[in-house]
Amino acid sequence: MAQTTSSQRLVSLDALRGFDMCWILGLGGVLQALMNRLAPGSSVTTISTQLEHVDWAGFRFYDIIFPLFLFIAGVSMAIALPRRLEREGHAAAIRHLVGRALILVLLGVLISGGLKDGWDKIRWLGVLQRIGIASAVAGMLSLWLGWRGLLIAVVTLLGGYCLLLSLVPVPGFGAGDFAEGHNLTNYLDSIWLPGRKHDGDHDPEGILSTLPAIATALLGLLAGKWITSGAAAPRKVLGLIVAGVVMLALGWCWHPFFPIIKKLWSSSFVLVAGGWSALLLGIFYWIVDVRGWKRWTTLFVWVGANPITLYILSGLGLFRTISERLVGHPGKEWAWLASCVTFALMLMLARWLSKRGLFIKV
Repeated sequence: MAQTTSSQRLVSLDALRGFDMCWILGLGGVLQALMNRLAPGSSVTTISTQLEHVDWAGFRFYDIIFPLFLFIAGVSMAIALPRRLEREGHAAAIRHLVGRALILVLLGVLISGGLKDGWDKIRWLGVLQRIGIASAVAGMLSLWLGWRGLLIAVVTLLGGYCLLLSLVPVPGFGAGDFAEGHNLTNYLDSIWLPGRKHDGDHDPEGILSTLPAIATALLGLLAGKWITSGAAAPRKVLGLIVAGVVMLALGWCWHPFFPIIKKLWSSSFVLVAGGWSALLLGIFYWIVDVRGWKRWTTLFVWVGANPITLYILSGLGLFRTISERLVGHPGKEWAWLASCVTFALMLMLARWLSKRGLFIKV
């Protein structure tokens, strides 16, 4: 529901969330369209490649966007959940986590088409559903586990997921085959996940890959516990940077044995994405909250204050529809204009909500 708040916020977290959401809400398309219009060439092609997901194994800039948001959700939970726990107790905290997860699952189903094509075509699992389920499980684990227990949970989830895909045979392909359609994650989706799947008979946000996604949320929760601890600010920044570098190194060392695959949310992918997420959080925290250089983050803070609302409205086609009314359907040469107008409309709404202190929370 909509509420007005005057409570102090961690500005760097809103800024990082907004930075992440801007890419989800069309900034990449705007940059690609403008670059192709103003400076076509090999360098632009290289940059454009980074603004697209890897087909299967590997890692590009755009592959950080979704796991970064889930990581940030974990950081936010580390800040908000202890307050709710102290104010309302365990039972209320659990009800809040479960209720929020259910709302996000329902919103995710709606964004993915809902009942438009009938019950058989509902996409039951997707982006919002993953955020809701993974963050809820991570939050409930944090109610009973300290940081050591949470770290053990991360290791168990990542190690267990790797062992499952490496040792459990898939009919027709055996064990340890990580190719698309040959692995245990895709196989379980094909036989157990009802409704419409994003990739034919399997889904990048499917059943089994929810386990390592919980680990991503837990990494964010651990980072949130660290950034809100009593440690000195420079030590917090250093800790996040060191943790990020270590996770990146571990992820790439694991890659030859369990490849970095976003569509499987592989354990090595969790570590690489978690490493970049920790680095970005450390950099944003140092620049924005420690050094106090905040003016450049204004647009990001607007967007970061209402991410789910903007995502839902974008998913329902609001900004695109209004843009079409304003500029029509320009040809390829003017496609950049439609992208810019669509993105600008999203920013205008984000500014309107922020200026009025309206934060629509789930």
